[in-house]
Amino acid sequence: MAGLSLRRARMIIRKTLDHGKETGMKPLSVIVLDTGGHVQAFERSDGASPGRFQIAYGKAYGAVMLGMAGTAQMQRAEAQAYFIACANGAYQGALIPVPGGVLVRDAKGVLLGAVGVTGDSSDNDAAAAKAGIEAVGLTAEI
Repeated sequence: MAGLSLRRARMIIRKTLDHGKETGMKPLSVIVLDTGGHVQAFERSDGASPGRFQIAYGKAYGAVMLGMAGTAQMQRAEAQAYFIACANGAYQGALIPVPGGVLVRDAKGVLLGAVGVTGDSSDNDAAAAKAGIEAVGLTAEI
């Protein structure tokens, strides 16, 4: 597979939103980006605040552009705040280095893109993304 199809991106979103609803999370917003950081698909649950697009995008964008999931970005920010601040400057402030930005890989470990989830706690956002990615047979790196 060369990348994520629109069909599969939409399935990831649907499964992520289903997981959030089934586990009682707050309304979620979910974005899928390709390996170039371009938007493949986005949905916002009923009741999710309108500003969530930018947060979901920032989580996914940081993951795909830095090649490290949100959890690793947050750890890096805590250990090397200067690096993350400079990287964020290089990307015009688009990075949000917290859990919820999840890398998507195929069975061979090839990077296919990233999913960004926002709306609940960052750890819950990451768990929802992981559930959505794994539900379509791909590997999530949180």
